[in-house]
Amino acid sequence: MALEHAILVSLLEKPGSGYELARRFERSIGYFWTATHQQIYRVLKRMEGDGWVTVREVPQQGRPDKKEYSVPALGRAALSQWLHEPIEPESVRHDLAVKIRGAAFDDPAALIREVERHYQVHTDRLAHYLAGERRDFTGPEAPALPDDVGRELQHVVLRGGIAYERMTLAWLDDVLATLHRLRAER
Repeated sequence: MALEHAILVSLLEKPGSGYELARRFERSIGYFWTATHQQIYRVLKRMEGDGWVTVREVPQQGRPDKKEYSVPALGRAALSQWLHEPIEPESVRHDLAVKIRGAAFDDPAALIREVERHYQVHTDRLAHYLAGERRDFTGPEAPALPDDVGRELQHVVLRGGIAYERMTLAWLDDVLATLHRLRAER
């Protein structure tokens, strides 16, 4: 996937400024596709030149006008073409897994603190995902909408993130138990 496709999806869900788009990447899309503000602005400029996005000036009170981006037919066609192309399953690149294997040549117990830090990050991310799910999809404050394909697909992606975090936490529990056992055996 190219950043262009993630931007098209986000703008089709809701048009917005480059700043608003960058904030969406920080809050949701960024959990599965990261991009810096600079990358987003650079790609938006190229996409505008290619006709994949259009921009309109939105006047603001007491501030400079903002540029609001949206997706015209050419951008929708580009996304549609990409959606119909096969993609390769992702390979996992996991620095922590390499460190764990490498610990066989040092002191495995030295990794306990680092694994605990990862565990906390994933615990926090899972809590964030679950709170978002309650807020947006399952809780009493979730908007009641008629059948909405976009919402259903957002929810299935969120459920994938929740499942991934739960799986990662289970694996980190196993890693910690192994490291503690190896430390006790020394």
